Parts: sequence; C-alpha cells; structure tokens
Amino acid sequence: MEATGTLTPERTEQLTRKGLRLAQFTVAYNVVEGIVAITAGLLAGLVSVIGFGIDSGIESIAAILVGLRLAARLRHGEADEKKERITLKLVAVTFFILAAYVIYEGIASLIEGEAPDSSPLSIGILVLSVIVMPFLAAMKKRVGMELGDNLILADAAETRVCVLLSISTLVALVLYMLTGAAWLDPVAGFIIAAFAIHEGKEAWEGELVEDDD
Repeated sequence: MEATGTLTPERTEQLTRKGLRLAQFTVAYNVVEGIVAITAGLLAGLVSVIGFGIDSGIESIAAILVGLRLAARLRHGEADEKKERITLKLVAVTFFILAAYVIYEGIASLIEGEAPDSSPLSIGILVLSVIVMPFLAAMKKRVGMELGDNLILADAAETRVCVLLSISTLVALVLYMLTGAAWLDPVAGFIIAAFAIHEGKEAWEGELVEDDD
C-alpha cells in the first residue's frame, strides 16, 4: 500500500514514532484491561467476559509485534521488508486465533445452554473499552494511512475487532438481563469471528485497504 503523498524523512520518522507510542499504549492498556476482565469473568462466571479478556491479551501480542518492528525502523533508519512481511503474517495469525476462540466458545455456549451474566466490574470495563478503543483505532488508522503502512493498519484493524467485541459483549449482557435471550451472545461472537477472519486474510496477503471515513 502506498503512502498518501510524498513524505519527508522527518515526517516519516515523526509518524513512525507516533505509531510506536500508540502500540505501546495498546500493550499497557490491554494488559490491565485483560487482567480486570478475566478476573471479573472468573468471579462472576462470565464466559463472554473471560473471552473478552483473552482478546485483550491477543491484541497486546499483535501490538508488541508491531511495536518491535517500528522500533527497529527507528534504530536502523529503514524498514526490513522481509521481517515486516513475517511480522504482518504473525499479526494475521492473531486474528485467526481470536476467530477460532470466539467460534469455539459460541458453539459451546449454544450446546451447553450457557447464559451470559452481569457484574458491575464487567459492565464498567466493557464501557471503558467502548469509549477508549474507537479513538485508539482511529489514530492508528490515520498514521497507517499517511505512512501507507500495512503493519499499523493491521494493528488498527485488530483494535476495531476489540471495539466490536466490547460492544457485542456489553449489548449481549444488557439484552440478556432484559429479555433472557441467551443466544444473543454467541451469535454476536460469530459475526465478530467472520470479521476477524476477513481482516486476518487481508493482513496475511498484505492487502489491507482502509476507507477514508
């Protein structure tokens, strides 16, 4: 993917550093988010919230991979295209792992008749994610678009998956409280899994394209 216009070396370095800072923030935020979500899920017996916490860990891994490559660029003054292609494929694998986990948990939930529950801590961490993650994804997208950088765009896509998972988990918990329809949670997960597979395929093939909306 080509950058949007010709960038000066100074602007390229500035954007790369910004991308690195965003990756570092993603790791720090998701580590805390994952610990809180998994703890809340275990305490309340919430499979969906535990899955959300695992997704936070997966997103942290992807951000670490991206951050390592961006830091290497800054040290060496240029990108190692071979290593970055490998890194992009590793990030793609994280999408597939997430999709597989969500599908597995969704099928298990439907078969076993598991119903999502709720807890103040679970609701709080999900609401915070819905507030924070869209801004983080948008910032990554802007940097990735200007640099024409598929690694950063893949990281942005992974953050968008986190946004969707946050919303679907939150909505499923609230709707279950109102209607008792336990199937809403796994169905929402299947939709997210399809999106993750699509994004993972594009990342694997190096064909990520973003709209300018």
